Amino acid sequence: MDRPWFESYPEGIPQQVDVHEFGSIPEVIARTVERFPDRDAFINMGRAISYAEMDRLSNAFAAYLQHDLKLARGARVALMMPNLLQYPIALFGVLKAGMVVVNVNPLYTPRELGHQLKDAGAEAIVILANFAHTLEKVTAEEKVSLKRVIVTEIGDLLGFPKRLLINAAVKYIKKMVPAYVLPGHVNFNSTIASGEQLQLTPIALTHDDIAFLQYTGGTTGVAKGAMLTHGNIVANMQQAHAWIKDAVDEGREMIITALPLYHIFSLTANGMVFTKIGATNLLITNPRDIAGFVKEIGKYPVTCMTGVNTLFNALTNNADFAKLDFKRWKLALGGGMAVQHAVADKWKHITGVPLVEAYGLTETSPAAMINPMTLKEYNGMIGLPIPSTDAEIRSDSGEVLPAGSAGELFIKGPQVMKGYWQRPDETAKVLGADGFLATGDVAVMSPTGFFRIADRKKDMVLVSGFNVYPNEVEDVVAEHPGVLEVACIGVPDEKSGEAVKVFIVKKDPKLTEQDVIAFARERLTNYKVPRLVEFRDQLPKSNVGKILRRELRPH
Repeated sequence: MDRPWFESYPEGIPQQVDVHEFGSIPEVIARTVERFPDRDAFINMGRAISYAEMDRLSNAFAAYLQHDLKLARGARVALMMPNLLQYPIALFGVLKAGMVVVNVNPLYTPRELGHQLKDAGAEAIVILANFAHTLEKVTAEEKVSLKRVIVTEIGDLLGFPKRLLINAAVKYIKKMVPAYVLPGHVNFNSTIASGEQLQLTPIALTHDDIAFLQYTGGTTGVAKGAMLTHGNIVANMQQAHAWIKDAVDEGREMIITALPLYHIFSLTANGMVFTKIGATNLLITNPRDIAGFVKEIGKYPVTCMTGVNTLFNALTNNADFAKLDFKRWKLALGGGMAVQHAVADKWKHITGVPLVEAYGLTETSPAAMINPMTLKEYNGMIGLPIPSTDAEIRSDSGEVLPAGSAGELFIKGPQVMKGYWQRPDETAKVLGADGFLATGDVAVMSPTGFFRIADRKKDMVLVSGFNVYPNEVEDVVAEHPGVLEVACIGVPDEKSGEAVKVFIVKKDPKLTEQDVIAFARERLTNYKVPRLVEFRDQLPKSNVGKILRRELRPH
């Protein structure tokens, strides 16, 4: 097959990476601990833990799972908490114990949590006390196979006396911990204390062992667990590291981790790739508190950040953010949803750092394409296939299309999942015998190998036989100075089949429907111009801030 993207690779980036340099995720982490034992690995709420301390604590948690709980190799352990120091310790502990991490969104309802725990067959869960009442409803009503519930509180690893003060404030002053009854549950700190008295049994893991059951958002039905192996994640670490290696210095970076680590983008990019290079992860527990978030950034010598468009947009609209010192900043990586031109331009203007767009899926661990780190300006592309990755644009009949043609994007590489957990039928729908994964995204490849996403297949609006891609409409409307956020969908229309509708959160209170339509008409072909405009105080978003178009569609 033709791979024109190699011609566009920046100098020094290999076409292939050695995916066999490391046999498992713990092997990669062990190398980092050996190289940077005293360097801060994670910082949260003013408390830092070094790589050596993280290693010691995660070993203790692993030993607890193996010997106290007596869980077998391959047992599934659920983690349900935001970005706290407890998360990486539990994460690496589960993996070192030879078990499988099941990441759970803390904002899940009892129905969603019950489904995921039952589907995964989770035998233990580490859960933040703030969400324990949700689990109580599940254990009371659902048949789940949990042998042990491990509850942690926000301040548990902050040391004395801060631990007591924070936990008391969260529980009694802010009243953020609804009452719960979970018979037999244990405290996270007690599991560490117990594990420190035990000896971790080393597990010889291979690339074929499952590391994560990473559940997709369920946009096409019930959430499915993507089986991501140690081989998948190690490969993606090698691929992404090869791509950014000339832009970062090992053992010297500090990355803002605002997206939750239970989400695949942050999990691999921040938790794995930047940990591999000995970076310090600055964990932000509540990124929705933009004022607090900006204040936290100002305390540290930050150099890198990952995020989604809505997060970058919120920061650029915060006056205090613009006052920060960006001299050390090297890299800003946007993914999870399309980066809008207006946001990228404003980000570059304020920080001096280009907002580089990347593309991936839960099913690809997630990185599949990234723009060159040498990029100076926003280019509207999702980038080039990263090393050891192939990509094709195919028609509905499966024919491989030439450059310039729109069709479904297919991805192949060592980072592509093993399949969906216990769902061979769903796996067969997206994963072909040739190893290519159907992404469900409509894309176009340029003659130089850069890819551009037109839209999700299911999000495409059909107006009088013409395809309208919501991303394009949103990108244009977002450039209006009176618009803070925008989402575009198709709604039924008697004349044209579907009509374009936009939902807008105003930046300028005086903004009118007519202003929006007139602005769009100057920049879009007639059939793409929104026919309907609805103003909202806020738009529905996922746990990582991605705007959920499906929630806006008429039911």
